[in-house]
Amino acid sequence: MFGRLFLHHARRRLHSSGTASSVPLSTPTFAIFGANTGVGKTLVSAGLAAALLCSPSPSVSSVSYLKPLQTGYPVDSDARFVFSRAPALLRASASPRATRLVASCRTLFPSPAVETKAAEPLHESQEKVVVTYGAGAAEQTKVLACCTAYAWREPVSPHLAAEREGMAVGDDQVKECVAQWLLEENVGEGGAVWKVLETAGGVASPGASGTLQCDLYRPFRLPAILVGDGRLGGISSTLSAYETLLLRGYDVSAVILEDRELSNDKFLLSYLRNRVHVLTLPQVPEDPSDDLTDWFSESSSAFNSLKDALQSFHSRRIERLNSMQRKSKDLLWWPFTQHNLVPQDSVTVIDSRCGENFSVYKIKDKMLVPQFDACASWWTQGPDSNLQIELARDMGYAAARYGHVMFPENVHEPALRSAEVLLGGVGKGWASRVYYSDNGSTAIEIALKMAFRKFCLDHGIMSGSENSTRNERNIQLKVLALNGSYHGDTLGAMEAQAPSAYTSFLQQPWYSGRGLFLDPPTVYTKSEVYNISLPQSMQHDPQTYGDTCFSSQAEVFCKTRDKTFAADLYSSYIKQKLSEFSLSSSSEHLAALIIEPVIQGAGGMLMIDPLFQRVLVSECRSRKIPVIFDEVFTGFWRLGVESASELLGCLPDIACYAKLMTGGIVPLAATLATEEVFESFEGDSKLTALLHGHSYTAHAMGCTAALKAMQWYRDPSTNLNLDADHMKLKELWDGTLVKQLSSLPNVKRVVSLGTICAIELKAEGSDAGYASLYASSLVQQLRKEDDIYIRPLGNVIYLMCGPCTPEDSCTRQLLKVHRRLCELN
Repeated sequence: MFGRLFLHHARRRLHSSGTASSVPLSTPTFAIFGANTGVGKTLVSAGLAAALLCSPSPSVSSVSYLKPLQTGYPVDSDARFVFSRAPALLRASASPRATRLVASCRTLFPSPAVETKAAEPLHESQEKVVVTYGAGAAEQTKVLACCTAYAWREPVSPHLAAEREGMAVGDDQVKECVAQWLLEENVGEGGAVWKVLETAGGVASPGASGTLQCDLYRPFRLPAILVGDGRLGGISSTLSAYETLLLRGYDVSAVILEDRELSNDKFLLSYLRNRVHVLTLPQVPEDPSDDLTDWFSESSSAFNSLKDALQSFHSRRIERLNSMQRKSKDLLWWPFTQHNLVPQDSVTVIDSRCGENFSVYKIKDKMLVPQFDACASWWTQGPDSNLQIELARDMGYAAARYGHVMFPENVHEPALRSAEVLLGGVGKGWASRVYYSDNGSTAIEIALKMAFRKFCLDHGIMSGSENSTRNERNIQLKVLALNGSYHGDTLGAMEAQAPSAYTSFLQQPWYSGRGLFLDPPTVYTKSEVYNISLPQSMQHDPQTYGDTCFSSQAEVFCKTRDKTFAADLYSSYIKQKLSEFSLSSSSEHLAALIIEPVIQGAGGMLMIDPLFQRVLVSECRSRKIPVIFDEVFTGFWRLGVESASELLGCLPDIACYAKLMTGGIVPLAATLATEEVFESFEGDSKLTALLHGHSYTAHAMGCTAALKAMQWYRDPSTNLNLDADHMKLKELWDGTLVKQLSSLPNVKRVVSLGTICAIELKAEGSDAGYASLYASSLVQQLRKEDDIYIRPLGNVIYLMCGPCTPEDSCTRQLLKVHRRLCELN
């Protein structure tokens, strides 16, 4: 069965390097890794297989063994060793029941070098034996299925063998092989099915492509059995292998090693106490003529203990996963969630993440299923599976080296290097200072304090010392912002945004909205055309306004629009509103402009006309109103460029960054400012300094993650989506599909830019807006049937990927959404 399945799918590539297979948890499945080559992985495989097949309780009906990569073949064939030794061990066992064992061994893809040395073709070669063990007539049938996927003749590392023998094998082919094997059914008569995957060489030995094996098999996150090294130096190699697996998110279920009378096992047992089972095997005879029958007999108790430890591990894992939905409803308080609207069975249980995919546990099916994270884990995630590993390693280094150190008056390399990269990237050409904080909302609060101080000094409201020359209590500083804006959940940040569901009395009774909030024109795609929607408050003559429709997005961003009537209309509207505000009170001042450049995220994925924002910034410049760009959401390639200021064609005085800055792996934020803003806080008194911060300011792990992520995104050798000539991302969402979506009758508008593709469904009354449940059934379909994790903004659904997500992966998700929306019609 497996051979047919695999041969059918072998040449079909997996969706991306981070794509995981569905993993049935009804079948206990373990991966055997070695601390080094030659430590006895195959002996453990054979001994475990025999212990499982001989087990009366729980009864095991089938053991499936897979060796994805084999070198030294056919002289050295680990699958054939398990195939031949396990039945021999069973015959020698004292089984209480007579059993018929059907054992098979297959090699799927031997290299040409193997074929030329063979007496007969080995491609798809299979051996099969039937043995009976135990007393009396056979009462039950069990199955042992052994398989080698790719085999090379030369006994060297797979990457060398593949190169020398002319049979290159990509990671996707190996993972497809494993994926099909995991779904294969090997059924005996009743009882459980167990699966064992044996890797080649050590934990960090290269696979056929050169990818380390601990990385190659990581998408499946199979629990690991680590075969330790009992030789001199084996303690070091075993612990290194153990920590390498942990760093990549593997669960190590047991460590087992040969006793070579060096007490390696005793040291490891002490060192790993309360973390993992450590089991010891007797020393393996060195005589090559020894058939190891006596050794396996002596080792039987250790293999039975290993079997019991694995069974216990698997049972605990399933029990915990099965309980998580219920316990989450009893114990957790989710943000932005009405718990009464979340049935227990709709809670998503996430076992792990690899690249763009969650691994989601489906309780009814007892299956781990890959689910595309279309929320980019709430707008923070940037890594592909490779960057995820790099970030984990670098953060581990920073944690081990620095732990945490306080920041005022201090400096450490991660903070300094990430500041240099920030100023040379998103801050290039305007910023000179980096102020670290913990999250986007806090970064906004800091930006407001910076802007207010700069405004006060520029307009003579304060002298710059603690003894102000004017009555400060009579001064009210407010912001100029846009309706639909969102700048965070802390009290000060909420004051700087327009009234919305987030600022209502139910959510923020202190909210007063300290600002002048303008109605912005928006851009959207409908029926394959880019449209400008003007707010009702912006009076205009349709005949003189000019174009409100464009055939391409490039036309919308083109700076030639600066000389059109639209620019004059925007300028007139802005000046009128500012004039009305200034006449309303002599003590109130608009002391900062704060905008989300181009895209308002939480406001419903609204695209603001970049011309309007550009005119707004220009008007504030002329009035010496400091300009803040809130790029917490839009920064670091979210919109296809490193900074949204590149799309607007203008620069801020202050800008806030977070989310994608660290690859989403840990919270960190930064507020960048010009030297002039920094100088407004200089003085001889500490009271004129910026008195804001938190205990974990510029924490080393966050700065280290930010440094790695920022460099990874802007390097075309690591981010294959980057157009290095223009320093922008390639188009990630298929243009034809986007146009088709915009033409559907149940779609009101589409916004597609950079890593975002948002779709507003046509809805009226209570079916529209943030509180709408209009998209609920569609969302559940996409989650449960299409394996896309979507979380809507009312009647707006969106797909979001990372800067490194492959284009074909985006297209697949978009096709699923398109199909569902067509059905919804």
